[in-house]
Amino acid sequence: MKKTAWIILFLTDLSVNLIGIVLNNKTLQDVSKPLLMIILVAYFILQTKAWKINLKKWIWLALFFSWAGDVVLMFQETKSIFFMLGLIAFLIAHIFYIFFFHSVRVIENVKSNLWLLVVVVIYYATLISLLSPHLGDMKLPVRIYGIVISFMFMLALHMLFIKNKISGRWMMAGALLFVISDSALAINKFYLSFEGSGIVIMLTYGLAQLFIIEGASRYITSKNKE
Repeated sequence: MKKTAWIILFLTDLSVNLIGIVLNNKTLQDVSKPLLMIILVAYFILQTKAWKINLKKWIWLALFFSWAGDVVLMFQETKSIFFMLGLIAFLIAHIFYIFFFHSVRVIENVKSNLWLLVVVVIYYATLISLLSPHLGDMKLPVRIYGIVISFMFMLALHMLFIKNKISGRWMMAGALLFVISDSALAINKFYLSFEGSGIVIMLTYGLAQLFIIEGASRYITSKNKE
């Protein structure tokens, strides 16, 4: 399959999931959701198969734990433990994305930017101050998760300063959408549920993963051509 075909396949599967949410059709959601990361893994492998570079392992691991998180969260309505397990899976996925972005930053010799840290700290402090009174026993896990995804986002912002600007923008945009998705999920679950939350969360999540993988694929292939 050509590159465009894989992207269309992913977007089609994501659309099926969103339709399932709108129609409250659990079958459509359960069938389409686990396929999202499987399609992205296949897409990433095919796009980068000709290039031998250690960076790829971080993306594989991030996608695997994202897939695990997707699957586990499908059962969160049956037992609350599944939400915690899903949280852990995505936390690990973010850690592997951190390894990837940090490795790229080192390779590209991008210096740390204090202003980017300030932006992320403001985001984290604002969100946690909003959620904290409503978290109960989940206060510590959510705070830890917030720190990890904030750090991931800060490193992704540094991708704007790599030589391959297009790849950097794809990766940063994906990380931003990931933050939006997780923030919307946290606000809907702990602070104030809002209409259309499922659509917002899944749409931003799906595009986040696609954008990060697109950026990572472009970066890896460009490095091997240098």
